[in-house]
Amino acid sequence: QVQLVESGGGLVQAGGSLRLSCAASGLTFSTYAMAWFRQVPGKERTFVAVISSSGGTTYYADSVKGRFTISREYAKNTVYLQMNSLKPEDTAVYYCAAAYYVGRDYYKLDGYDSWGQGTQVTVSS
Repeated sequence: QVQLVESGGGLVQAGGSLRLSCAASGLTFSTYAMAWFRQVPGKERTFVAVISSSGGTTYYADSVKGRFTISREYAKNTVYLQMNSLKPEDTAVYYCAAAYYVGRDYYKLDGYDSWGQGTQVTVSS
């Protein structure tokens, strides 16, 4: 079965950086689009970024454009989220997701087949 395991979360001061990783197994990594979502307690899980199966296309939520970068490493079956210039409002649990096919609905939760368990990111002011 598909497993997605996130790591790299933690506590950082505002303006700092973190890099999240998501190791995938049980799937043909090169054929899946990979994404990051985040969720604050009591609120809906929201889209952060997605990268196509080829790595050639990426999309970002407006709130993170210019600060976050999604990338993937095929040799390690891993997708990354480099987060720079972090703000307190970036505090959330960050989830990795995989989709065999996701088209225009890349920002919707139900477009994804598999999810990780999440990693906590806390940005202090």
